[in-house]
Amino acid sequence: MPATTDLPEQLDWLRSMYEIRYFEEEVQRLFSDGQVRGSTHLCQGQEAVAVGACRGLEPDDTMTCTYRGHGAVLAKGAPLDRTFGEIMGKAEGLCGGKGGSMHLTDASVGALGSFAIVGAHLPIANGVALAERHLKTGRVSLCFFGDGSTNIGAFHEALNLAQIWRLPVIFVCENNQYGEYSPIASTTPMTVLADRADAYAMAKDRIDGNDVGVVHASVRAAADRARAGDGPTLIEAITYRHKGHSRTDPATYRPAGELEEWLERDPIALHRAALAEAGVAEEDLDAVRQVAEDTVVAALERARSWDEPALATRLQDVLA
Repeated sequence: MPATTDLPEQLDWLRSMYEIRYFEEEVQRLFSDGQVRGSTHLCQGQEAVAVGACRGLEPDDTMTCTYRGHGAVLAKGAPLDRTFGEIMGKAEGLCGGKGGSMHLTDASVGALGSFAIVGAHLPIANGVALAERHLKTGRVSLCFFGDGSTNIGAFHEALNLAQIWRLPVIFVCENNQYGEYSPIASTTPMTVLADRADAYAMAKDRIDGNDVGVVHASVRAAADRARAGDGPTLIEAITYRHKGHSRTDPATYRPAGELEEWLERDPIALHRAALAEAGVAEEDLDAVRQVAEDTVVAALERARSWDEPALATRLQDVLA
């Protein structure tokens, strides 16, 4: 059962997870139709981590994430249509169509960027947290990254520095079982990744990343600690990506039956079942799903109607 007893809030989590799911399905179709340049990395199956974590923050807290970041950016509050527009390279996109799928940014909602270089954004999350403390804003910096990032030098450097300086930062590892094409056990002898916090005397939590209420409670507790001056937390959220690493990956390396087992723990289905058990009528749950689907379809249609960026703008906002 979700951690909060506020049913309207829980229904909003469900709507947001449905929106991310339908958004990613539409992006998959756009890519297949040749309307998306470059690659895309989809997050179906990981919606509870994005929604639970972002809803565990205050609206003016900040977030950084990986190239598999569509869901995180949307959960933080970026508009659906402008996010579609960015992925499609439209002038009305979040970054004027120049960033694309792997570089989504909307500073107005605290989504400070998705990053294509594995692990590169953990030090950036520290820098944001240091600035917030210096400015005495009381804000928290949250950083999403995958299990593969825990083998990157920047991960260890960032955790070490964050704990030394007691920065108001939350590190959320989305452990979806695979670093690109490699199962986690083949790349590290420590498969309980939360235990890596012990090397830095850092608070840690290892949670069910497919339970949106559990994620929300864990991040809220970590945010409270950070705001109180008690330093950072490493959260390992156990989850699973339903699709391959990218849209060109058929994921044939997965053992037979593994995907089917994880589909039985689909985070949207789990949360919907919990709400039904709490007394929410099926027709009300269906209405939430329909609103989410209609909202995504309408946002995509708006984005389709937008223009390509003008050639005269091609060097604006570009660091030379």
